[in-house]
Amino acid sequence: RRGVLEPDPRSDRLDLCRDRGWGATMSYKFTGGLSRIRNVVTEGLRYRLVDARGEVVGRLASKLSILLQGKDKPTYQPHKSEGDVVVVVNAAEVTLSGRKMDQKKYYRHTGYVGGLVERTAREMMNQEPTFVLRKAVERMLPKNKLRREMMRKLRVFPGDKHAFEEHELVPFEMPPRAIRKKKTPVVDVPEGFQPMNPERHRRNVELATKSNAAREALRARSEAMSAAREGTAGGTIDESP
Repeated sequence: RRGVLEPDPRSDRLDLCRDRGWGATMSYKFTGGLSRIRNVVTEGLRYRLVDARGEVVGRLASKLSILLQGKDKPTYQPHKSEGDVVVVVNAAEVTLSGRKMDQKKYYRHTGYVGGLVERTAREMMNQEPTFVLRKAVERMLPKNKLRREMMRKLRVFPGDKHAFEEHELVPFEMPPRAIRKKKTPVVDVPEGFQPMNPERHRRNVELATKSNAAREALRARSEAMSAAREGTAGGTIDESP
């Protein structure tokens, strides 16, 4: 009716984007338009749901590229795009190993003289949380005409809300991350010998002392947690009839 304004269904999404510091330009990530994948045949394909919270960008992107190409299927053919539709949530909480958040650079050129724009991964994450993951997946796909079609089947959302509730989503579990243990430097010097580099040997001794102390503290915490868990379980058994 003329003169009556209906509430905008995207108002709560805009407020969520502003609260999280993504700005109003990120509101399109929550609209229903993203659920319509155009110019791609999705009949017979699965919709895979991936939770990116706490995942490393490189490891996650390598698995997503396999899903988009269909390499996890026995019917994989390199000249066809038969990969599943991938829906990624919590993309704003991905991580980068080491100091890559400040050392990794993204470049673009405005077209004018001296118009090279350089931004770090942290700046890109603050500006658009899904850019780093989408760019990593795009660079892992084959460089041919199928890449654009595969990227259309990738839908990345910065939060836990997405626009595919009406579809049957199949969860995809990332394999556990194997973290290599750092080696403690050997500081034992045979009797009658002196270290060739006393300053380096002193630093190694300090590092070994800290490593051993941290290892002992971790073992003590683990034993305390195990004892508390056993005590709780024992108390529960004693109180049961």
